[in-house]
Amino acid sequence: MMDLSLFVTQEGMEKIQRRIQFLLNEERPEVIKALMTAREFGDLSENAEYKAAREKQRQIDTEIDHLRRRSAHLKVVDTSVFPKDAVRFGSRCRTREESTQEEVVYRVVGVDELNYSEEEGVQVVSVLSPIGKGLLGKKPGELAVVKAPIGERHLLILEII
Repeated sequence: MMDLSLFVTQEGMEKIQRRIQFLLNEERPEVIKALMTAREFGDLSENAEYKAAREKQRQIDTEIDHLRRRSAHLKVVDTSVFPKDAVRFGSRCRTREESTQEEVVYRVVGVDELNYSEEEGVQVVSVLSPIGKGLLGKKPGELAVVKAPIGERHLLILEII
């Protein structure tokens, strides 16, 4: 069976790469400057600014390292070639919750791109989440049964966008 946790959309991979560049070119240099400034205050053992800057640098370096290692293993999926006859990885679909009649547009994406997806009016869900799993393979007019912690949800697929 395929490991869906390794999939990422093209846009998702680009956003991850942009995040790495932002951390390297913007955030990290600022922290290095803050460290140099804090060092000038003298005694590092009592220097709260220095300690805070060191901690921030550690967080940035950890995130850069994580994103680099993770993105090296991800498989970019070109979702633009997928037919829009069923919900697939990378799909956007308009749904209606049966109990509330609320309409929501979902996009099924890779686990790693959840934090970087900001699309107006679109709720991103992981391919491995209960909603993502429930939506995959469904066609317009079909009902996706989502086994959520709060109980079953029934989402009618209105269209694939």
